[in-house]
Amino acid sequence: MVLELILVLRSIRMLMVEQQMLPWDGILLGAVHGIVESLFRRYTENGMTEDEAYKNTVECITGNISKTISTKGMLAVYNSFSEEDKKLFEIAYSASYYPCMDILYECYEDVASGSEIRSVVLAGRRFYEKDGLPAFPMGKIDQTRMWKVGEQVRSARPVGDLGPLYPFTAGVYVALMMAQIEILRKKGHLYSEIINESVIESVDSLNPFMHARGASFMVDNCSTTARLGSRKWAPRFDYILTQQAFVAVDNGAPVNRDLISNFLSDPVHGAIEVCAQLRPTLDISVPPDADFVRPELRQSSN
Repeated sequence: MVLELILVLRSIRMLMVEQQMLPWDGILLGAVHGIVESLFRRYTENGMTEDEAYKNTVECITGNISKTISTKGMLAVYNSFSEEDKKLFEIAYSASYYPCMDILYECYEDVASGSEIRSVVLAGRRFYEKDGLPAFPMGKIDQTRMWKVGEQVRSARPVGDLGPLYPFTAGVYVALMMAQIEILRKKGHLYSEIINESVIESVDSLNPFMHARGASFMVDNCSTTARLGSRKWAPRFDYILTQQAFVAVDNGAPVNRDLISNFLSDPVHGAIEVCAQLRPTLDISVPPDADFVRPELRQSSN
C-alpha cells in the first residue's frame, strides 16, 4: 500500500511540476498493435494471402515505413508513391485521421487527469489473489493466427529485407502520427518533444523490436505501465478503425481535401527534417536472438 501511494504521488507530482512529461505508451505501442491487427483482417477478408497481409501490415510499418520516416520524414513516404498509390494513401489517411485522434485525445486526457496511473495501480493489484478472487497477471498478446503467420514470414525473410511499402497501410499509420502531433501541438508541447514522442521513439526505438520478433517482443520489453497501456489501448484502435475508418472507405466517403492539404503543408515536416540531419548514422539493431531483453523473452525463436 505504501509503495502504491508513493507511485501515485510521484505521478501526480510529475504531472503538476512538469506538465510536458506525459507518457504515450498506449499510443506508441497500443496504436500500432491495433492498426496491424485491424489491417491484417481487412486484407485477408478482401482476398490477400496471409503471408502478403502480414508483409503489407507489420513488415511494411516496421520496415520500409519506419526506415523512410526515420531518415527522411513522413512526407517522403507520401512522395515515394505513384499518383495512383497516392490516391490510396489519401483515402486511408482521410478516413483514419479523426478516428485515431478520438482515441489519442482520450488517452492524453486520461494521463493528464491522473486516471491512467490509477488504472495502472489497480491493475497491479489484480496481478495477485485478493478478496477471494484469482490473480490476473498479464498474458501473452501475440498468439493469434496473424502472429503465427508472422513467425513464418520472419523465418523466410532475407537479411536486411524491409518489406513492401503499401499505400493504404502507410496512410493509416501516418494519419495516426499526424493526429498525435496535432494534439500535442494544441496542448502546448514543443516540436522537439512532439517529434521525439510521436515519431523518433516509434520508428527508431520500438518498431525494430516488432520487426525482429512480433508484438509481444516489442511491448513486453517495456515498463509495466507501457505493457498495461498497450493492452488497454490496442483494442480501442482496432475497434474504431474497423467500425468507423474502414466502413467509411467501403462506403466511398469522399477524401477530406483539407486534411490532405494540411498534411502536405504541415510545419512539422521541416522540424523532422532538422532532426533527420542530427540522426546517428547507425540504426538500432534488434536480432531475433537478442539477449538484452527481459529474461523470459531471451530465446532464439522467430
